[in-house]
Amino acid sequence: MTRTTLCWLLVGWAGFFVLPWYVIEDGFWSLTWIADGYPSELSYGPAIAHILAGEKLWLAPLFFFLLLPVSLWKLKKKSNVYSILLILSGMGGLGYFLLQGFSIGISGWEYQFLENSFGPLETRQFGMGYGAMFVAASFLFLLTQGLAARGAVQGDVFVVASIGFVLAIVAAFIFFPVSKILISALQDNEGLYSLSLFLERFSDTKIWGIDCFFSSLGCGAAWNSLFLATTVGISTTCLGLAFALIVTRSLVKYKRLFRALSVLPIITPPFVIGLALILLFGLSGIVTRFGGDFLGVTPTRWIYGFPGIWLAQMLAYTPIAFLVLLGVVEGVNPSMEEASQTLGASSLKTFTSVSLPLMRPGLANAFLLGFIESMADFGNPLILGGNFDVLSTEIFFAIVGAQNDQGFAAVLAIVLLGFTLSAFFLQRYWLGLGQKSYTSITGKGSSQSAIKLPTLVSRIVYPIAFLWMGLTIVVYTMIIFGSFVEVWGLNHTLTIKHYLTAFSFSFEENGLQLTGSAWDSFTTTLLIAIVAAPLTAGLGLLTAYLLTRQRFAGKNAFEFSTMLSFAIPGTVIGVSYILSFNIPPLELTGSAVILVLCFIFRNMPVGVRAGIAAMSQIDKSLDEASLTLGANSSRTFYKVILPLLRPAIVAALVYSFVRAMTAISAVIFLVSAQYNMATSYIIGRVENNDYGLAIAYSVVLIAVMLTAVILLQWLIGEKNKARGLS
Repeated sequence: MTRTTLCWLLVGWAGFFVLPWYVIEDGFWSLTWIADGYPSELSYGPAIAHILAGEKLWLAPLFFFLLLPVSLWKLKKKSNVYSILLILSGMGGLGYFLLQGFSIGISGWEYQFLENSFGPLETRQFGMGYGAMFVAASFLFLLTQGLAARGAVQGDVFVVASIGFVLAIVAAFIFFPVSKILISALQDNEGLYSLSLFLERFSDTKIWGIDCFFSSLGCGAAWNSLFLATTVGISTTCLGLAFALIVTRSLVKYKRLFRALSVLPIITPPFVIGLALILLFGLSGIVTRFGGDFLGVTPTRWIYGFPGIWLAQMLAYTPIAFLVLLGVVEGVNPSMEEASQTLGASSLKTFTSVSLPLMRPGLANAFLLGFIESMADFGNPLILGGNFDVLSTEIFFAIVGAQNDQGFAAVLAIVLLGFTLSAFFLQRYWLGLGQKSYTSITGKGSSQSAIKLPTLVSRIVYPIAFLWMGLTIVVYTMIIFGSFVEVWGLNHTLTIKHYLTAFSFSFEENGLQLTGSAWDSFTTTLLIAIVAAPLTAGLGLLTAYLLTRQRFAGKNAFEFSTMLSFAIPGTVIGVSYILSFNIPPLELTGSAVILVLCFIFRNMPVGVRAGIAAMSQIDKSLDEASLTLGANSSRTFYKVILPLLRPAIVAALVYSFVRAMTAISAVIFLVSAQYNMATSYIIGRVENNDYGLAIAYSVVLIAVMLTAVILLQWLIGEKNKARGLS
């Protein structure tokens, strides 16, 4: 028996014999069962305690599957019996674990089977806790150990375990909740399945109407969303590339300031940008009034509809493209461009025929992220949509509106998912993965510096980028100004009362007292974001490593599954999590855990795409050299691959932290009285027409996130300097 196998077997035994099997009443992460000296209540007990007490006897077979690997003690690792026993223990234990977990408290043949075997079952009990989690992890990794021993993925234990781990958590926290709500597309209001009802919903003119081609009426939400997402994907990719080129290949001064300003929109709650645009370009906006008073331009409502949503999404999602493309542009090997110019090519020809083709993975990933973000965006269309219906808002109103038609919302989600998967297929076709190479980082030193931008490219890039930056500065000036006035848009008397109401504090005998109304939601949001960000980035980069560096069966399906949560609007994710995790076996609603999990799997695809784009440029010979010198896959990943992924790590950390701080649509359904989030608090202030307090809170969030972004970039940079890699 190897050390790794013994370690996971001990984890399983600890879960079965020591840790509480069920979630205790005061929360999943509570450790009161330790502080109280293991109370006598059986609900705190491990699985063995329940069995010995004559209750929950259906847990007993798990003991057999945990006992089975003990017979490996004197078997050789290369023995067929060794691998078979591990697979039987892992697969059998995991299968039975899921069977008993999903059978308790529900009707069905599984429930009847267990009831006939072990007697009457409880109709209500708590979800699985620490003990169950440890036992499930033990079975999962015993299974991967057995598969590796059988030669799966060249017998690489780390790779097989990583694939198994990612598949398991994706299935639990993406496929399971999403399938719960998508199945309702085939159900009527009474829960009965009806194919005709599905077809009726799917063919609704609200989805596929084309009246906009023949009359003044609008088109269906599907066509509107597709046109908007395509436009946003193209424009954000072009702008992101312009910023990346200016930052990496120009002599512009104050590049750090330029970089900071370029990522400002991503650290802002989306509806705040929408409000700022309304105050600029609405009927009573500053720009509109100036045009009417001094230029004689008739005011219109042009900001409401496609133009307004497009402009707001451009402001919000260009930073995503910039963060993805920055590492790709930096990764282009200058020696290739130098060779092109040495052979007589002009700087423009070199840029179009050498530099841009090497950036294709980044361009494709930036477009895909912009497309999906636009498809799933909820805040901007809600504020600026007007009569321009899109899928995300239609899903929201189908769920929480007067119609309360969850089935129609599921049909809309299926349409949206179809669009995003189609974009994914087109992206892979354009890249020609498996047929073309984009490698430019080979591990060989290079003294050349990147070539300067061609004159023609500079004349195009600079005006567009600086015009966009000017608009960004104006928008954020309006936001800051709005936080210091009595009533934004009506009474512009300067005041700081909004900040005092939200974040006041005092010093008393008991020490510092946080008396502001926003402190609870702020501290909760900050803590959850700090926990979720590194987990999201780590999981995303590990997945990207598996997709770019390993070959295994079902790789394409594996990649699709990692993008699924990103393709579904946050509204649907939130509702699906409520439906899935409000009852056993995973009873997580009302806890901080469900918020962390939602953020991890909602934002993980950004880390995946950034990692794929960056790893596509790293020569696999670096991995092979490490393996040849005796390092295993895990050490190679940590010592060789990760140090070369500084831009991708920064992008994943920044994006996941910021999104956890500013998410709106999903958390509306997942927050609780104990764990309230900043965005839900702000929305509550907006609903009460307290715009000053909402904007002041948003300004504080922007300042905190900007500080975090700068700190992360500095920390990652310093670590790489210490390794001699910067």
